[in-house]
Amino acid sequence: MRWLDRLLGKDEAVPADIGVAMAEAAAAVEHGDHAAALAIWGPLAHAGVARAQNNVGACFAEGLGVERDPALALRWLTLSAEHGDPVGQRNLATLYFKGEGVEQDNGEAMRLYRLAAEQGDAPAQDMLSWMLLETGLEADRPEALRWAQAAAEAGIATSMTRLGMIHHDALGVERDAALAAQWWRRGTEAGDADAMAMLGAATLLGQGVDKDPARALALLLEAESNGSLLAAPFVKAARAAVAPAEA
Repeated sequence: MRWLDRLLGKDEAVPADIGVAMAEAAAAVEHGDHAAALAIWGPLAHAGVARAQNNVGACFAEGLGVERDPALALRWLTLSAEHGDPVGQRNLATLYFKGEGVEQDNGEAMRLYRLAAEQGDAPAQDMLSWMLLETGLEADRPEALRWAQAAAEAGIATSMTRLGMIHHDALGVERDAALAAQWWRRGTEAGDADAMAMLGAATLLGQGVDKDPARALALLLEAESNGSLLAAPFVKAARAAVAPAEA
């Protein structure tokens, strides 16, 4: 296959306008044709275009348009990360975090997520925030808060939910139930089921928001149906708080 020859490094001219070529590849992806995209990214990746290297690595990692190959994913994502691409750094961090194609290493994953986060990559900021909180160390909480705020302001719903948790549980900040509820409301509006569950719980208990068992039950049931495991512990209490005719 011609595209595979390109990907494996066979002689192929690099497009004169890299921006146009990358746009054509993006259009191919939108149409579900990863093989066509790889035909474009291949020579660009070999020429040292960091984002193309990331895209090739991501395809090998996920098996998109090519057989899944963790070793080749690691190779291309490492090149992309070394060339400073924040998405490449984030995707390489994920390989280390999951231990796919490389030995699992939370320290290396955190280092790479931080590099991407410092370049403004919001998903990396979100993941770094989560990892810092998961260490359980109080010294990591201010940085966890900073990255969660950055990711939330960039529209990452899970960071909005995490900020609600941080303010509700007083993780490095003064407890503020109203601010927690505000973040859970924003997370709910952004589509995060866990944010909806916690907003439902806050509404049931009247913490930082007006107490309203009927609305709480509706939020909790919707959150549960959308996959949140945080809703179940509150559903029974919400049902009991709502009059039978309303339930």
